[in-house]
Amino acid sequence: MYQGSAIKDGEYTKTVYSMIKEQRYIDAIQVLNGILETNRNSRAGLSLLAYSYFHSQDFVNAANCYEQLTLLLPEHVEYRLYYAQALHQACLYQEAMKVTAQIEHPDFQARVTKLKAAIRYGEEDLAGAKSLVDSCPSDDPDTDVNLGCLLFKEGRYEDALQKFTVAQQMLGYTPHLSYNAALCCYRLHEYTSALKHIADIIERGIREHPELSVGMATEGIEVRSVGNTLTLHDTALIEAFNLKAAIEYQLKNYEAAREALTDMPPRAEEELDAVTLHNQALMNMDSRASEGFEKLQFLLQQNPFPPETLANLLLLYCQYEYHHLAADVLADYQHLTPKYLSTYLYDFLDALMLQHSAPEEAYRKLDDIASRHTEALRKLTKRVQEARQNHDDEAVKRVVTEYEDTLERYIPVLMAQARIYWDRENYAQVEKIFRKSVEFCNDNDTWKLNVAHVLFMQETKFKEATGFYEPIVKKHYDNILNVSAVVLANLCVSYIMTSQNEEAEEMMRKIEKEEEQLSFEEPDKKLFHLCIVNLVIGTLYCSKGNFEFGISRVIKSLEPYHKKLGTDTWFYAKRCFLSLIENLAKHMMVVRDSVIQDCIQFLEQCEAHGRDVPTIVEAPLEDLSVYQGRKTVTYEARLLKALMLRLQMY
Repeated sequence: MYQGSAIKDGEYTKTVYSMIKEQRYIDAIQVLNGILETNRNSRAGLSLLAYSYFHSQDFVNAANCYEQLTLLLPEHVEYRLYYAQALHQACLYQEAMKVTAQIEHPDFQARVTKLKAAIRYGEEDLAGAKSLVDSCPSDDPDTDVNLGCLLFKEGRYEDALQKFTVAQQMLGYTPHLSYNAALCCYRLHEYTSALKHIADIIERGIREHPELSVGMATEGIEVRSVGNTLTLHDTALIEAFNLKAAIEYQLKNYEAAREALTDMPPRAEEELDAVTLHNQALMNMDSRASEGFEKLQFLLQQNPFPPETLANLLLLYCQYEYHHLAADVLADYQHLTPKYLSTYLYDFLDALMLQHSAPEEAYRKLDDIASRHTEALRKLTKRVQEARQNHDDEAVKRVVTEYEDTLERYIPVLMAQARIYWDRENYAQVEKIFRKSVEFCNDNDTWKLNVAHVLFMQETKFKEATGFYEPIVKKHYDNILNVSAVVLANLCVSYIMTSQNEEAEEMMRKIEKEEEQLSFEEPDKKLFHLCIVNLVIGTLYCSKGNFEFGISRVIKSLEPYHKKLGTDTWFYAKRCFLSLIENLAKHMMVVRDSVIQDCIQFLEQCEAHGRDVPTIVEAPLEDLSVYQGRKTVTYEARLLKALMLRLQMY
């Protein structure tokens, strides 16, 4: 929004004008508020203040200032228009529409019509918005842009993309139009095209506005906030980086997703927009879960908030097993569920919240959802075949995309069903559930990994488990540390249990080589893959009664202690020692004194190096700091050493 009449010479010092020219709106607001304390009816001051508020995105205060200006200068129609625009940006749609109804000057009717269409769009009155847009001139590029937005809202992404492309041809390169095109490509799962549009936006932003410090935060350079300036808004950089983060997250490139968020121009936390806050919360849940929950809860109290916020908060509560909190949020925002939760998602969340309190009922509900999805998948499979027979490539592409979306919704339902029996250690039933879904899921990595786990846990199907683990590992064999350590460990055990010791040793050498290379590049980094593999193998021998070899393997795996001792590695190690202590205490076995002595020395080393190593991963919303001293490796190692010393005495 341009307001040429808002800035003019008057009683104010050149300082205020230079601040606004340099887009230092916050500084200008502070100065103007100080000046206006003595004269609240200063028209020029109010105009400057309204302009500064609007461009710092404080739309409520901007609207208040423009309202005063409409009372002081009723003959200036532009202030009434700016007042309506500020109300619209503040999502006060009814108030904005009332103000637009008061603007009758013919010179402003075209702009008023566009604003009314935007208000109807914000209210999600798509029919009303379209009626207003259709009344605009067809040769106006804004008409194509607005029609594109309406088509996007209706889910007609290809048609929307076409409108944005036409508008871009008429207007020339515009960052926001390029972003709109990228968003359409994202919805169409055309990630390569979307990333190309994003790369253009970022490249131009860096070249034309180096002062926005793109990427400097990622490189560790301390830079001050660039603020929410008009320049930043015009570059569409924030939108582009958020979309890039979403695409990388969708492709499971989580590090790249987090990097996209830190690459964007730096702003103070209170200056961040709602979408950036949402994405920060979502993409850093693994490392900062408590902070992530706080951000999502904060966003739910804002108007408006990103549409995905409610669903993601509920899903994350269920993931972290805070089912009571999920139920509370669902009850508090029941009036919003029709708008923000699909029928599928509502039913799925309802079933998840019943998993612990009523597992049979939860399974029944999940089974109903699964049945609907399998039926839909069969119909889509038939449609794909028909489209291929008709050589309709566009139809094939469209139906395959729909099939993949349906499968993406089906997999979580299937895993939730399996989880109910997994928690009961009824692995045979879990296997049956997975076998029923093989016709749809046999190419899905999540499904294959969980099938491998359930075969492994049955302890009689190591050969079959190997067949599922191997493709997962070989897919990342050139960068084997990207594979979960537990997957590598389970595959090694499966090799050993099927007399394929050479394959197990070869894989362990590969892991060791990569860890040595990474250790050379990052000397201070803790590396646990080979350690966990050895720990699991040691656990295997202990479970078979060969404690002397198993314990020796466990002890060796944690050397050097300052690099190998961690929460997970200690968990595996202490299980073996507890099992050894239990068998010795019950006189079910005997070991040489030298083994006991090795155990005591090992526990002393763990005691020395484990002071700052926690033994549990704290739940993000629970404060366990009162027990912090007892939740360390040092404390638990002392307890185990005391038990070993007592056994040695007897």
